[in-house]
Amino acid sequence: MKEIEKDMLFYDESRGGVTFSGGEPLMQPFFLHGLLKACKERGVHTAVDTCGHTNSDVLLEISKHVDLFLYDVKVINDEKHIKFTGVSNKLILDNLNMLSKIRQKLIVRFALIPGVNNDKEDILELGAFVSSLENVKEISILPYHKGGIEKSKRLRKPEYLFFLSHSPTAETISEIERTLKDFGLMIQIGG
Repeated sequence: MKEIEKDMLFYDESRGGVTFSGGEPLMQPFFLHGLLKACKERGVHTAVDTCGHTNSDVLLEISKHVDLFLYDVKVINDEKHIKFTGVSNKLILDNLNMLSKIRQKLIVRFALIPGVNNDKEDILELGAFVSSLENVKEISILPYHKGGIEKSKRLRKPEYLFFLSHSPTAETISEIERTLKDFGLMIQIGG
């Protein structure tokens, strides 16, 4: 909190706050809960950037101290999700639905990765799912970029290079934006 408090003047002037991201901040739920609670006690706006792959009870408890969730959704199709991430997205989507039902403020963030989640069916499934949520009306499309190529080389993850070498085109991004808007969703590119 001492580090966070150093920027209190900035938060007050900008009407901003603290965003907990990572990695995955919910990998350290007790630490995160303590920081979120302390921030709220001091009037600091809080945001958590998460993929939602966590215990639902933990997420529900933490949500009491969160003003905004930036919730990452990679792909709705569970088989594809398992193929590209190694885990099912059932818990992730269930947790997103739970947060929506308790009227938690949410922005869905969609990392657009050509060859992984950009076909028409993926986008239609995303639009249908997000528009079915009770209070989620915004998606931030995050076009994948080549920024991680050097990092992936250092981590010896050559399979990662394939995805980073194929950034989505402006035309693809515009088409996806139009498709998602047809579901009544507000779209932000980047963010």
